[in-house]
Amino acid sequence: MIKPSIGRVVWFHPSLSDLSLAKGDGQPLAAIVAHVWSDTCVNLAVFDANGVSTSRTSVLLVQDDNPVPDGGYYCEWMPYQKQQAEKLAA
Repeated sequence: MIKPSIGRVVWFHPSLSDLSLAKGDGQPLAAIVAHVWSDTCVNLAVFDANGVSTSRTSVLLVQDDNPVPDGGYYCEWMPYQKQQAEKLAA
């Protein structure tokens, strides 16, 4: 498990109903951690496909093999960050 901290970059996946952010191409959006509630809950500054920022609060940070919410928004670590964490754990 990677401990979240303020300033870290994550991938944000908007909910299906979040028309202001959902582009429909399946790509995640860049986001920066603004506040850490726990290892699995963070506040984010989210950047849309045009680089315009907005906030999302109490976002689920999917860690390890935790299930992805069905239809709701969430964030996750980028593959590179996961690989680096695995190297450090080995």
